Amino acid sequence: MNLTIHQQITIHQLRVENVSNSSVLQVGSAGSIRSLSQMYNTGGFIEPAPELGGDNPLSFVPLPNPS
Repeated sequence: MNLTIHQQITIHQLRVENVSNSSVLQVGSAGSIRSLSQMYNTGGFIEPAPELGGDNPLSFVPLPNPS
């Protein structure tokens, strides 16, 4: 199946509030969007991170409500 798409897109202002690991921003049409995930050990860590929960203070950080 072949599709031919002719389009003209004019963007005067584009605001992106948040970008996360699973974000996709698409303007216009795309033949396919393939996911790509890359993890890098830029801190040079050699052990796994400690588990959250219990007495770990990171598990008690309040998260904001989505607006």
